[in-house]
Amino acid sequence: MKQNFNFKLRATAFIAAIVFFVSVFCVDLFRIQVVEKDRYASKKLSLSSSTSKISAVRGEILDSSGKPLVYNVPSNTVYFDAAYFPKASAKEKRNEIVLSLIRLFESMDISYSAGLPIENSGGEFVFRENSESDKNYLISKDYLNLNVYATAQNCFDALVEYYSLENLSQEEALKTASVYFSMRKADFSTFNPFTFAENVPEEAILVLKEQSRFYEGVETRIDTVREYYDGTIAPHIVGFYDFLDADEYKSVTAQYNEKLKNTELSDEEKTDLKLRSYSITDKIGKFGIENSMEETLRGRNGVMTTVTNADGSKTRTVTTEAQNGGNVILTFNADFQKQVQDILASKISGLKDIETVGAAGSAVVIDVNDFSVLACATYPSYDLSTYKENIVALNTDKSAPLWNRALRSTYAPGSTVKPAVATAGLEEGIVTPDTPIKCTLIYGYFKDQPFQCYNNNSHAGTAQTVETAIKNSCNIYFYEVGRQLGINKMGDYFSQFGLGRKTGVELTEAAGVIAGPEERKAAGGIWYPGDVTQAAIGQSDNLFTPIQLATYAGMLANGGTKYRAHFIKAVKSADYSQTLYETQPEVLGKINISDSTKAAVKRGMVALGGSYRAFDSLPFSVACKTGTAQKKQKVNGKLVEYTNGFMIAYAPADNPQIAIAVAIENTKSSSTITCVAEILKAYFEQKEGITPSQTVGSVLR
Repeated sequence: MKQNFNFKLRATAFIAAIVFFVSVFCVDLFRIQVVEKDRYASKKLSLSSSTSKISAVRGEILDSSGKPLVYNVPSNTVYFDAAYFPKASAKEKRNEIVLSLIRLFESMDISYSAGLPIENSGGEFVFRENSESDKNYLISKDYLNLNVYATAQNCFDALVEYYSLENLSQEEALKTASVYFSMRKADFSTFNPFTFAENVPEEAILVLKEQSRFYEGVETRIDTVREYYDGTIAPHIVGFYDFLDADEYKSVTAQYNEKLKNTELSDEEKTDLKLRSYSITDKIGKFGIENSMEETLRGRNGVMTTVTNADGSKTRTVTTEAQNGGNVILTFNADFQKQVQDILASKISGLKDIETVGAAGSAVVIDVNDFSVLACATYPSYDLSTYKENIVALNTDKSAPLWNRALRSTYAPGSTVKPAVATAGLEEGIVTPDTPIKCTLIYGYFKDQPFQCYNNNSHAGTAQTVETAIKNSCNIYFYEVGRQLGINKMGDYFSQFGLGRKTGVELTEAAGVIAGPEERKAAGGIWYPGDVTQAAIGQSDNLFTPIQLATYAGMLANGGTKYRAHFIKAVKSADYSQTLYETQPEVLGKINISDSTKAAVKRGMVALGGSYRAFDSLPFSVACKTGTAQKKQKVNGKLVEYTNGFMIAYAPADNPQIAIAVAIENTKSSSTITCVAEILKAYFEQKEGITPSQTVGSVLR
């Protein structure tokens, strides 16, 4: 009886278990077929999905009035999508597609990506010049795994075998392998599409679309390329944007990996960091604002997910929106910048070379109230719109047109430092505004080292005060004041005026040198007591940049406040709807100068300005100081002596608005006077010409 009961109990439990599992199955079947039928129908149709990068649109660069200096124009790009491009194992199909593309693009004279460091020279394969890095990558164990002494022919033969190119002619095999090399180097993958060609004309795009079934994985999209309002306007400041080179890619990758080491990063922050990282085929700002504002201009890439359905159709969905780059507004007006460039070029191009030492120079204009740069010109110069095509000629040009003389050249400034020395002498009690020092033509304090006054046409033998010494540029006066100040005190005032110190601009600039025993010793020389007198007239080891001279003039104008010089006025959002950043005046230092000192130095500078006929037509007085510095240079093995000319100025003298520094190599200071006069005229005419419909700072679209 008991045994029969146990059997019935087990049978009942077994039947209950079956009923339970069948019930669960039926409920799940109902959920799949009825409740979530759309979701599962979609999954049934989907064969695969992949993600790819959406490139952010780079921000524009505009002048202070809102005129785009660098902007984006639509351009067709042809790229390979790894999710649909034949796999590496399908070599025959790959070769067929790539070779067909090469033939199509060459028939239409369209350039494409092909970076193999091998070329056919007269029937012989050789490595291209300056391709050591690419050659090493090609023969590395991660690629062809060849010996270090492998020849170009060895590499070519290995490539033919590697990519199964035996059925192609040598020429076509070389071209096809070159495309594959670029793909490999670009880390071609589902997240890194390979850019085959940019700026592709519409005719080629139509062919690709018509034959899309054949060109598997060859896709087209509309990107943007950089264009210039006028490539000759401030090229040294605006800068250039182009593909990463090997060193740059290595650097940005190292920076990315370093940031990833931060264990406190959230998953969201890591994703954001990845979307801001660079691939080898990306572009980057090379120099100028394009470089210094790279992070702002570049933006952040997005992500697109592509799903392939059973019928072969593709569905693309933006899963992470790209954040387009911000737009950078500069401090200068393009028209005024162009005028300053033309004025400088006109003056310098008319000067005669001396012993093949070419004339060159720069001009910097700043707002004395905040040190925003209103113009920054360098001569000789170049055109950004043809920069890439002309890079070899520009690099080998002996006149160095690529060099930014305004920010990176350092000069002995000559007599332009005399207002600073005068300020120091007055503030330190060495002299008063009325203290007379007689110009004796020869300064004989140092018996074994006499120094001369060269500017003695009108004041030889007369007593000079601060005012007349500045006007007459009397060396004897400043020899004596400088000697009594001493080199340390003089150097301290130079430093406070920003001379021999970086100005803080957003671009690469030189620091320069303030003369003194330590600097001389560091350079391997000996400092002599008489050197202090040479430093007092802007010679000795003093080396300052033109932009430093401009900010120094600005401090003389505004009473001694040193602001951070800057080229960036503001940053606007991608759609210009918001101001993301606006530069505010930043005080870096201030010299406490008494009113009597300011007045005395100003009187001397205004008196000098009043002596120049070039300023007569201006409706205001100009405070200025010229300078001429001697220079020696070896040319073709021969030591050539020449002079550089300078002028600093501010105007209007009674209500200063702008300060100017002009430096011209291989000339005298007289050449700078008309430059400054014409720049002043151009600035105030341009300022008066601004209409209510085009106010400074408005972004015009």
